[in-house]
Amino acid sequence: MGGKPSVPVPKITAQDRAILDLKLQRDKLRQYQKQIQGTLDREQEIAKQHLAAGRKDRALLALRHRKYQQGLLQKTDAQMESLQQLVSTVEFALVEVSVLHGLKQGNEVLKEIHKEMNVETVEQLLDETREAQAYQREIDDMLANNLSLDEEDAVQAELLQLEDLGREPLTLPSAPDSEPATRVEVEEPQHKEGVRQREAIPA
Repeated sequence: MGGKPSVPVPKITAQDRAILDLKLQRDKLRQYQKQIQGTLDREQEIAKQHLAAGRKDRALLALRHRKYQQGLLQKTDAQMESLQQLVSTVEFALVEVSVLHGLKQGNEVLKEIHKEMNVETVEQLLDETREAQAYQREIDDMLANNLSLDEEDAVQAELLQLEDLGREPLTLPSAPDSEPATRVEVEEPQHKEGVRQREAIPA
């Protein structure tokens, strides 16, 4: 039993690894931001509870800790934006590299074409074309001059006839509406009358 053909494993380049690392760092920052946001909500709730219990100093401490966490959240926002811009820049740079590679290949193909179709080759091709056209005109002139007037008139008439056939639509003959009348044989009475005349002649 033959095994299934192996699927080629896509090659991971250094650029792919760099983009993957940047995206992993971005995801970690997002998780850290969620944790900070949870801490902010918790510290605010703790401050409310301390105020309700009359412990103002404890509430003030919780609010200070919350303010510190807010500063961290702002820093992570800036880092998140930087990472996102870096990922976009790297991905766009890869696209530019791919486009430049395609342009390079296209230029190489054009160079090869230009080598085959240089000025000398084009001029030679045009000269050969002009020579072939001149040779054809010479043959046409020879054929036209070798025909007599009657032959030329016959050729022109045949040309007109072909043109008329080309313009006329092809029509098929229509079927007869009724059956053809049967042919009446009229020779038989004459034959019998001749026989009677021969019998009347005495031997």
